[in-house]
Amino acid sequence: MNVFVLIIVNIIFPVFALIGVGLFAHRKFKFDLQTLSKLTTYILMPTVSFANLYESRVQWGLFGQVAGYLLLLSLMLVAVSAGFARLRSMDRKSAAVFKNNVVLINSGNFGLPVSQLVFQHQPIGMSVQVIISVYQNLLTYSYGMLNSVSADRGGGWKAIASFLKIPTLYAVMLGLLLNTWNVDLPSFLWKPIENVSDAFLAIALFTLGAQSAALRIRPIPPLLVFSVIGRLLLSPILAYLLIRLLGMEGVVAQACFIASAFPTSRNASLLALEHDNHPDLAAKAVILSTFLSSLTVSVVIYSSQLLFGS
Repeated sequence: MNVFVLIIVNIIFPVFALIGVGLFAHRKFKFDLQTLSKLTTYILMPTVSFANLYESRVQWGLFGQVAGYLLLLSLMLVAVSAGFARLRSMDRKSAAVFKNNVVLINSGNFGLPVSQLVFQHQPIGMSVQVIISVYQNLLTYSYGMLNSVSADRGGGWKAIASFLKIPTLYAVMLGLLLNTWNVDLPSFLWKPIENVSDAFLAIALFTLGAQSAALRIRPIPPLLVFSVIGRLLLSPILAYLLIRLLGMEGVVAQACFIASAFPTSRNASLLALEHDNHPDLAAKAVILSTFLSSLTVSVVIYSSQLLFGS
């Protein structure tokens, strides 16, 4: 119960407060959503992805085990969501937004605070979450972005050419290289990067709120229900089976299991908005999964202690 209350107070409320500001501000001032989308895609996303990867201090001995698990879980979620999309005969854009809703998780402003709450006396738990956050950055700006571009551009070489023009891809590569080589940026370069990066969360949630201004709660489309079920219920089930299969134990297993239940990434909504892949559905998935995750993540945290606690 304490974890549930802490998640509500420290994570859910601040997130929805910023979304609410964006919603009411857009209704009053009518912002240009495409301008907000371009700002996010071509300035904020590249900057925050570079900063996150440049600053990350990953324990490489732990990285191999966790990264292997994350790669296998992602492949399982991609396969299941793609198979379900084909089974339901979804169009290209619906399939793209559905797959991103299921595969991409909010490991940043949701995952890191949750891990700080749960693993405050177990530093390895936070180390695992940092690895998950780095991995999700890479997954979002590779699979997630290519998935969105392909639906928008019709697939094939045209989609790949459009994908290669997106600056975030090169920001990720540069951040990884400078991190690996331990390059220290001078303060006159790093400070503006840090300032822009710090603005990303507020503007991303503000944009999500603006997207939500015209949303109608009812009727609830089946695709939204499937997205939320896939993200909050199917993912933890697959994660549990995979953790058992790999023989993972203790805090590492707990951290990986808990992360599997995080809600849909806000970046899934931003990508859908930029490439016009049913942005209303993507926004609903982020909002609904974030709201419901206060309950489901609390249950998964409690279950992780029973299943993998020493």
